[in-house]
Amino acid sequence: MAEMREPIESGCPDPWQYMHPVMRKNFGMWKYHEHPRPGVLLHVAYSGDKIWTVKAGTQRILDVFTLRKLCDIGDEFAEGYVHFTIRSNIEYLVSDESKVQPLIDALEAAGFVVGGTQNSVAMISHTQGWLHCDIPGTDASGVVKAMMDELIDEFRNARMPNRVHITTSCCQINCGGQGDIAINVQHTKPPKINHDLVANVCERPAVVARCPVAAIRPALVNGKPSLEVDERKCICCGACYPPCPPMQINDPEHTKLAIWVGGNHSNARGKPTFQKLVAAGIPNNPPRWPEATAIVKRILKAYKEGAKDWERINEWIERIGWPRFFEEVELPFTKYHIDTWRGARASFNSSSYIRF
Repeated sequence: MAEMREPIESGCPDPWQYMHPVMRKNFGMWKYHEHPRPGVLLHVAYSGDKIWTVKAGTQRILDVFTLRKLCDIGDEFAEGYVHFTIRSNIEYLVSDESKVQPLIDALEAAGFVVGGTQNSVAMISHTQGWLHCDIPGTDASGVVKAMMDELIDEFRNARMPNRVHITTSCCQINCGGQGDIAINVQHTKPPKINHDLVANVCERPAVVARCPVAAIRPALVNGKPSLEVDERKCICCGACYPPCPPMQINDPEHTKLAIWVGGNHSNARGKPTFQKLVAAGIPNNPPRWPEATAIVKRILKAYKEGAKDWERINEWIERIGWPRFFEEVELPFTKYHIDTWRGARASFNSSSYIRF
């Protein structure tokens, strides 16, 4: 076994100290794996050793009480070895098959849902929203909780044609990422500037430099140094708000949600695909966000019924075409779906929507 490396000031801790002994023994020597049931994986090594992984969903933002409860379950019903996924799901590792069902029973009795493996809807990854960020247009963790309440059976079961990754983002410029379905904030109005506060709060050159489309410039308003926005250029991204809070862009009426589909990283069969806008101007309607949830459920229903086995959402759309996709999910095609950004002239001809 490799020696434990020396600790350094940055980077990940040495993983060997946290690995299950069976994983350390058979590192890089796995023969095959199976999927006994949703939420459970079985890996078999060339040596004949076996290890079972039991995966449970969590509420994503974990408090100390929940973490201790999850660890207590691991100590009592598993073998004390766990790891967390990027979506804050917990995975328990056991080398004895007789421990699998009691572990599942203990997790479900404590209110955790076992699932999320193979062709299921994975837990929604999201940005931290109002808990950690200075720019969110909504609270992504709230959207995730409300939406997963509706989709939890698709996490518990493996009934989709292929795996479905859903992501959310509280704004349009920072966190989030590629996903089969993405729910993002969409600001629809330029920022409202409180000119009395700009000079005392904002470093104006930094704010001007932060704008990705050069829509902000210094100005003198009522005899005070301030800023102004060229609304013809402004793309309502919100990048100016963190360095200058007086440039408020969040608005109960004009901050909306948008849904994008078809994002996927590259794999052995194809290149990366970028997600495309399919629904815009959806009400940012807490605490349950029913309008956004209804659209996501329609997309998943059409995908489940229309895709071939092992097709991801982007592959399904490429096969049937965008016009039919909009018909299947009962969404209107509007002016918001055509990219009119000036820098897109060279890429217009490769758009999924239009051809010249």
